[in-house]
Amino acid sequence: MSELRATRLEKVQELRQLGLNPYAYRWDSTHTAAQLQEQYRDLEAGTEVEVEVAIAGRIMARRVFGKLAFFTLQDETHTIQLYLDKKKIDGSMAGTGSSAFNILKTLTDVGDFLGVKGSIRRTDKGELSVSVHDYQVLTKALQPLPDKWHGLTDVEKRYRQRYVDLIVNPDVRDTFRRRAQITASIRRYLDDRGFIEIETPVLQGEAGGAEARPFVTYHNTLEMDLFLRIATELHLKRLIVGGFEKVFELGRVFRNEGVSTRHNPEFTSIEIYQAYADYQDMMVLTEELVVRSAQTTLGTLEITYQGTPIDLTPPWRRVTMAQAVQEVTGLNFSQFSDLDTAKTAATAAGLEGIADCPSLGHLLNEAFEQKVETTLIQPTFIIDYPVEISPLAKPHRSQPGLVERFELFVVGRETANSFSELTDPVDQRQRLELQSAKKAAGDLEAHGVDEDFLLALEYGMPPTGGLGIGIDRLVMLLTDSPSIRDVIAFPLLRSEKPLATEDTPPQQ
Repeated sequence: MSELRATRLEKVQELRQLGLNPYAYRWDSTHTAAQLQEQYRDLEAGTEVEVEVAIAGRIMARRVFGKLAFFTLQDETHTIQLYLDKKKIDGSMAGTGSSAFNILKTLTDVGDFLGVKGSIRRTDKGELSVSVHDYQVLTKALQPLPDKWHGLTDVEKRYRQRYVDLIVNPDVRDTFRRRAQITASIRRYLDDRGFIEIETPVLQGEAGGAEARPFVTYHNTLEMDLFLRIATELHLKRLIVGGFEKVFELGRVFRNEGVSTRHNPEFTSIEIYQAYADYQDMMVLTEELVVRSAQTTLGTLEITYQGTPIDLTPPWRRVTMAQAVQEVTGLNFSQFSDLDTAKTAATAAGLEGIADCPSLGHLLNEAFEQKVETTLIQPTFIIDYPVEISPLAKPHRSQPGLVERFELFVVGRETANSFSELTDPVDQRQRLELQSAKKAAGDLEAHGVDEDFLLALEYGMPPTGGLGIGIDRLVMLLTDSPSIRDVIAFPLLRSEKPLATEDTPPQQ
């Protein structure tokens, strides 16, 4: 690799000696590769159109045959062939003291950026091409691209060197285009319905709005510890208190947790709050947002995820957590009068690690997570959660011990979470104090009491429906991506071990 780089550096110097800048400042293009492919798709083989076009991109392949060469040029939109004839190109670089064609042939490499001008022709073999009469080296690449036949296949290297992954794998670029389309469609949908997006603090004095371990940092001037936000919830609710009735934020959230195909410490979520609505209204909103995203990016509601057909056509199934657990395990939690009896039945049903479950609500949630969650392949709303695991949700209006909450599950994983938001400041204080006690007892995912948020609630918050959607997981679903790292441009990775040097011999 170092020899190849050294050779390319020599070519940089040769270009400069010829009076050519290997790192140009700008280039004016008249077309993209996709536009040319579309505009001249009906051009017959062996035909040339005497119209000048200008295009720029990266050289992805080179084939040189004496006085004729064929390059493949790739821009953001597509690829197109360059037809390079010595007779047509020579003389276009007067003053260099060298043949323009030979410069192109000997001093360019795969990976370089090139700007060309020429006419359009379709070769006898049917390949649409720019017949080049003039060109400019725009950027000389020092590193070679992966082998054209195998591409960049090492998964770890693909994530670590995403820029190379994007160059050589067009499907990866398509994934991130679709991601942009999804987030844009969500914002358009909400904007059309009167929602406004307001940014809330990333640095917070008290992490709240979810059960998650936060990242901790320190502000030197203020001499105080701060947390990277684990949710946008509590500040968006402050905005509802302040008089906004439809607010949202789509942005980054940070949780100091493990890494898996479904988890990344830095991820994107959208949280939406609507005054005078409840969790039933949020279910409708969730369906509409996901349906709009699928139709915008894919043009269909019948998709396939990792070989499994998924039908996103609403309405989606709605089932309580207790009903779902009973369907899969046979455990009927309404019949348990005490926790010990329930644990005995749950152990018999195959649940593990439940000895420390402190309540029937926690045990029900364990049964759901261990036995039910992965079975929910088609979009399903799991509704009516135990109050013990939902400190920010309003008590169920007809079911004691439950709250008005749902989570959306698709392909066996949570994609959205919603509450009828708790608006009683006294009840909210009691629940946050329970969370604070758990935190004091060593629970790293419990959060403390946010006194300012409680003060805001005491000024009065109208009935409110709240919704959070994991954007990364939604993008995974709509792009058929198996890992969350496939849909995050630059996922967090463990640092590579430094290479051994003469001063640091490798360990035996």
